[in-house]
Amino acid sequence: MGIRRLTVGQAIVEFLIAQRSERDGVTQPLFAGVFGIFGHGNVAGLGEALLAASDRFRFVLPRNEQAMVHTAAAFAKMRNRLQTFACTTSIGPGATNMLTAAAGATINRLPVLLLPGDIFATRRAAPVLQQLESAASLDISVNDCFKPVSRFWDRLNRPEQLAPSLMEAMRVLTSPADTGAVTLALPQDVQAEAFDFPGELFEPRTWHVPRPRPDATALGRAAAVLGSAVRPFIVAGGGVIYSDACDALRRFVERTGIAVGETQAGKGVLPFDHPQSAGAVGATGTSTANRLARDADVVMVIGSRLSDFTTASNTAFENPAVRFIAINVAELDAYKRGALPLVGDARVTVGELDARTAAYRVGEAYATSLATWKREWEEETDRLFRGTGAPVMSQAEAIGAVHAALDARDVIVCAAGSLPGDLHKLWRSRDSKGYHLEYGYSCMGYEIAGGLGVKLAAPDREVVVLVGDGSYLMMAQELATAVQEGLKMTVVLLDNHGFSSIGGLSAAVGCGGFATEYRCRTGSGALDGEHVRVDFAANAASLGANALVAADAASLRRAVAEARAAAGTTVVVVPVDRNARVGGYESWWDVPVAETSTLQSVRDARAEYDRARRRQRHFL
Repeated sequence: MGIRRLTVGQAIVEFLIAQRSERDGVTQPLFAGVFGIFGHGNVAGLGEALLAASDRFRFVLPRNEQAMVHTAAAFAKMRNRLQTFACTTSIGPGATNMLTAAAGATINRLPVLLLPGDIFATRRAAPVLQQLESAASLDISVNDCFKPVSRFWDRLNRPEQLAPSLMEAMRVLTSPADTGAVTLALPQDVQAEAFDFPGELFEPRTWHVPRPRPDATALGRAAAVLGSAVRPFIVAGGGVIYSDACDALRRFVERTGIAVGETQAGKGVLPFDHPQSAGAVGATGTSTANRLARDADVVMVIGSRLSDFTTASNTAFENPAVRFIAINVAELDAYKRGALPLVGDARVTVGELDARTAAYRVGEAYATSLATWKREWEEETDRLFRGTGAPVMSQAEAIGAVHAALDARDVIVCAAGSLPGDLHKLWRSRDSKGYHLEYGYSCMGYEIAGGLGVKLAAPDREVVVLVGDGSYLMMAQELATAVQEGLKMTVVLLDNHGFSSIGGLSAAVGCGGFATEYRCRTGSGALDGEHVRVDFAANAASLGANALVAADAASLRRAVAEARAAAGTTVVVVPVDRNARVGGYESWWDVPVAETSTLQSVRDARAEYDRARRRQRHFL
């Protein structure tokens, strides 16, 4: 195989090109390309290497470093974590701009490779432009901030360190249990340094993504517990989709009759009209799922990390005798809530549990309750979609209009604010990849960047991004990247003059929506003047997108249909009533209220909070 004399930057690019992932006999390139924004910390190293390899390895120029990591994570999510992008930046602000999205990728268990430039390893040119100086150590840079938000982190101060670091990075990126953001900090002098690398480092290498099986004894115990259940319930998370276990789950619940509640990441594991689909569960759940969770004596959690939204801040499971079974590839999640842990791949484990419970099926009373509650929820959804006939649409009415304009395989993308909660309750998923929400981190600004990643991963699908005006104003610039790359999306922008979600939460804790509306400052010094006027259609057009405005449900349906038929990216601006909210259903979310206050509204909210908190349980 010989020796190849390459710079470290060139060696990294050649190595990334040669990596493959494989699961169930299907092999594909692990990296679809690189996103990058160049500065003095990476332009001469990785920049030169990417230019030289540009005919063999896709390079995409985004507009914001945080956004490109969101795009890479969305791409990886859409590809079931079997493929991703690398992201390179300069040192300093370019690197730290990636921190927010790196945290999101790790929290959501999505593989992304981050290659930030770093300060000189030789320290001959110190302090360099954008260097953070520390009196405590000469071996600290802003890239150390990535340590707590990365699943693997390393700084390469010598070319000899590259090979073992790259191999460990690939292990983490292809691990179903340990994946997340991987950060390799690259001093700018080392990137440009040449070294005699062994040729075998650049040979094609395939990383097998395993399907680990659960412990047989634990599986037998779980089958016995489930076989004794009178009111069982399944919580299905994103792990079901990443494992490609939807069909296995469908067969299992059709045979047993057990109802399935979906987390944000798991929404779509069953079509919304499937008899066993109870819809969303938790703080943003349906009345159907939350009633079933309330009464359940056995809860089987599949591929979920059981966040507070899923458990309604530990108020969802009220049966004093409830027992948990957890199927998860990660031990950390399998042991939560004192569950009987089945540590293994979701598809394999559901199949093995199915075989061991062949004689089990729920009773007639359970099946009747599920059918009745499910019918009641569909009627409630229809009511919310119809709206009230008010001059300005409600958000729910807008969601209904968008849903009516889309096909089953179209993908809806969203992230933050009140939209995810309403979508979780109301969106009628018909495809396991048709609902794409970033809600592990609920990161404002993810939406448009995430839509790009979805479109890159699934170019044959229509991608529709739902975003509020507050989130849009944080990160709209990737519309220009969509135009640059010829990627077609539809962006439905709901204009409610600010942060409607937190406005409602502020009111609920007695603070009256303080500082959540976009209003001008008046002579009194308060932000209580006219709404700040933003021409969102003109803004979108200035970035190269088509722009439409819809004032009611009928015009919104027409606008979305027009956007789907258009050649390029279209932004549809929709005014909505920020105060027309979808309430909660049999659920609660723990947001502490000030225990003392001069405001009567806060004291009242605290009293209600204390009453609600009595339902909380402690699970060991």
